[in-house]
Amino acid sequence: MLTAIDWGDLYMRMVSFDICAIILLIFLMFSIISRKITSGSQGRFLMLLTVVTFISALFDIWGLICDAYPDPRVVSTPIRYISQTGYLIFHNLTSLSFILYLISLTDRWHKIIHSNLLKLCAAVPYAILAVLLALNPINHLMFYFDERNKYTRGKLFFILYVVAGTVMAVGLIYVIIHRKLFTAGKFAALLMIVPIQLIAVIIQMVNKELVVEMFFNAISVLLITITVQRPEEIIDSTTGLRRYSAYTTDMKRNFYNEKKVSVILINIANYTNLFGIAGYDASNEILVKVAEVLKDVNRELKARADIYYLDRGRFRLVVNENNRDKIEEAAKMINHTLKTSMMINGMELNLIAYVCIGKCPEEITDFKSLMAFGNDFHVLNPYSGRVMYTSEIAEKNHFQLTNELDSIIDSALANRRFEVYYQPIYSVEKKKFISAEALLRLKDDKYGFISPDVFIVAAERSGAIHKIGDYVMEEVCRFISGPDFRNLGLDYIEINLSVAQCMQSDLADKVLKIMKRFGVTADKINLEITETALNYSQHIMTENINKLTNAGISFSLDDYGTGYSNIRSVASLPLTIVKLDKSFVDEEDNPRMSIVLQNTIKMLKDMDMHIVIEGVETEQFVKVFSDLNCDYIQGYYFSKPIPEQEFIRFMYNAVSAS
Repeated sequence: MLTAIDWGDLYMRMVSFDICAIILLIFLMFSIISRKITSGSQGRFLMLLTVVTFISALFDIWGLICDAYPDPRVVSTPIRYISQTGYLIFHNLTSLSFILYLISLTDRWHKIIHSNLLKLCAAVPYAILAVLLALNPINHLMFYFDERNKYTRGKLFFILYVVAGTVMAVGLIYVIIHRKLFTAGKFAALLMIVPIQLIAVIIQMVNKELVVEMFFNAISVLLITITVQRPEEIIDSTTGLRRYSAYTTDMKRNFYNEKKVSVILINIANYTNLFGIAGYDASNEILVKVAEVLKDVNRELKARADIYYLDRGRFRLVVNENNRDKIEEAAKMINHTLKTSMMINGMELNLIAYVCIGKCPEEITDFKSLMAFGNDFHVLNPYSGRVMYTSEIAEKNHFQLTNELDSIIDSALANRRFEVYYQPIYSVEKKKFISAEALLRLKDDKYGFISPDVFIVAAERSGAIHKIGDYVMEEVCRFISGPDFRNLGLDYIEINLSVAQCMQSDLADKVLKIMKRFGVTADKINLEITETALNYSQHIMTENINKLTNAGISFSLDDYGTGYSNIRSVASLPLTIVKLDKSFVDEEDNPRMSIVLQNTIKMLKDMDMHIVIEGVETEQFVKVFSDLNCDYIQGYYFSKPIPEQEFIRFMYNAVSAS
C-alpha cells in the first residue's frame, strides 16, 4: 500500500508535465492577445484551440489530484466523475478545434456550410461521445472506479481515441489536399502536428505515469504560433490592419476557393502630396485615422470585413458573401467620413479619397485583374466625390482605351512619354546585382499607366512596335554609355525583343547601328527572345541571331516553360541564358512540378546555359532556387521594375551595403 509520501511523489511526477503545459499555454494566450493575432477568423480559432487545450490541461490536473487521494472521505466519487468527464470532453474538443483552425486557414467555410453531409459527419461522432459520457455514471462504459476506488477505463473508452485519431487523420488529409494554399514552411509545420500527437499517445500508453498529452498539445499550439500564425507577416505595424502580403494571400485563396466576396477599394489620390507637406510622422497619423474610420464602420454595420492597408494610401475592405448587403452602406459611410478634413499637428488636411466597390469573381474574375485595377483606378478616372463601381469603370475605360490606343502610342512616341524601367537581377554566386532587365512603361495623361500586355499587342498590330523597339534600344544604350552604369559595376542590360522585331530582316543592322552611335560594346547587351518567337519563321530569326551573336551580343530565352517548349530550337540556337517563367515559382510546392523543375535545370546546365528564375517574391524561394543551382534570381523580393533614377539610387545603396 502506498504511503502519503509515495502518493505525493507519484502525483508530482504525473502532474509536472501538465503544469508545464499550463504555464506555456498562459504565455501563448498572452502572446496571442498582445500581438493582436485574434483579428480575423484564423486568429479567433487559434485562440479557441489554445483555450480548449488550456481547459483540458486544468481538468487533467484536477483529475490527477483526485486520483492522488482515492479515499472517498477526502474526494467524493461525483467530484471524480466530473473531473474525468470534463477532461475527456475538452481533450476531444482539442482535435475538433484544430480542424476548425485548418478550415479557417484555407477559408473554405462557404463550401462546408452548404454541405449537409460534411456537417453531419462532423456532428455525429461528437454527439455519440456526448451521449456516452452523459450515461457513463450509470453504465460505466467509458470509465469507472473499481472496488479500490481506482480510476479504470471502460469497454468503450477506445472510442475516444478512435474519434480523436480520425479527426486528426482528416486534418492531415485536408492539409495535403489544399497544400497549394500554404507555403512550404507552413505546410511542413502543420504536418508535424500529427506525429507530435501520435508520439504523446504512445508514450502515455506505454507509461501511464508520464502524463504528457497536454504538454505535447501545448507544444503543437506553440509550433503553430511561431511558424503559421505570425503577426509580423500579416499585420501592418503603423495601422494595425492586415498588410499587403496578407491581402495578396487572402485574395488568391478566395479566387482559388471560388469564394464570392465584395471589396471596397480606397485609394487616397493625394497621399504623396500630403506626405510631402506633413512629413513622415503626420502622414502615419493620417493612416491611423483612416484605419480607425474603417474599423468604426465595420463595427457599426457588423460587416465582419477583413481590413487591409497595402501601401501609399491604399486601403481595402473585404466582405464575405453573407454580408454583401452591407457593402454599399459601408462604402458610402467611408466616402462621407473621408471627405471631412483632418486636423494633424495644427494643419487642416483634406483627403482626395477614391472609394470603389467591386465584386469577385463576378466583376473581377481573377487575382491579376484585381491587383491591376486597384493600382490605378483612381488615376484613370476623374474625381467625382461619389462611390464608384468596378463594372461601370471597367466597361467605360476598356471601350475608350481600345478605340484610342493607336493614337495614344503615336503620341507617346512623338512626345517621348514611354519610359524605360529597370528590374535588378541578382547573382547567386557573386552575391550581388550584376545586371538588370529593361522594361517599357507607358503612362498616358488620361488613362494613367497602361499595361504592356495591352499596348505591345496594339503596337505589333499597327507596326509601331519597330519604333518602340528602337526607342528602348536607344534609351538603354544611352544609360550604358553614361557614368552611372560604369560606377554601379553592372555587367550588362537585358532588352526584350518582340515577335514582330525578330521577324524584321534589318533588325541586326539597326541594333548594331544604335550601339555604335552610343559607343556601347557588345558584351553590355543581352537580347531576350520568347518561346513564342520560336514558332515563327526560323530562317529570318536565325539569320538575325547569328549576325548579332557573331558581333558579340548574347541571347536569352525568356519565359521558358510557359508553353510547349521547343527543345530542338533551344538546343540549336546560340543561347547563353534561359529565364524560367514565374509559373515554376508558383508551382514549386507541387511535387510533380518540383521534379520537372529539377530535371529542367539539370538539362539546361548540361547544355552549358546560365539560368535565371523570375517572379521570386520571398526569401524562402531565394534559398530554394539558390539550392537548386540557379545562377540568377529576379523578382519583387529584391525590387519591382523601377524608373531609371530610382534604379540608380537602389543600386548605389546596394553597392554601399555590400
